[in-house]
Amino acid sequence: MDQYIEFVSNHPILSLAWVAIAFLIISGAIKSKFSAIRQINPQQLTLLINRENGQVVDMRGQKEFKTGHIAGAVHLNPEKAKESDFSTLEKYKSKPIIVVCAAGMTASGVATAMHKAGYEQVYVLSGGMGAWQSASLPTTSGR
Repeated sequence: MDQYIEFVSNHPILSLAWVAIAFLIISGAIKSKFSAIRQINPQQLTLLINRENGQVVDMRGQKEFKTGHIAGAVHLNPEKAKESDFSTLEKYKSKPIIVVCAAGMTASGVATAMHKAGYEQVYVLSGGMGAWQSASLPTTSGR
């Protein structure tokens, strides 16, 4: 214990940095645990589609979507997503919806807006299409 006290007194900035990092990690874990939006991996996405008739909503640009997307995915225009215009997705409101973007960062905000708009089960593909492709899972092009 004396060594910890000595370390903290000799390196106050480093000690504060460690406390801040620990706080951020713990608060992030707590926040994700109680969030209505769940991050899922590609395998969990496949299970949601196959077992619960989940619907994938791809919010990347039209060109990226046409180049390659998850089979059965519906395209959501990124501009409409930013404006919280989900009128094209009304028929999927009671289904599990998995929001997918390029890297998994943009989808979280859209998923939160969808949940606030009344969509019951909203998920985000952690890592986005990059994670899907890294897992060597199939994509389809066109549409």
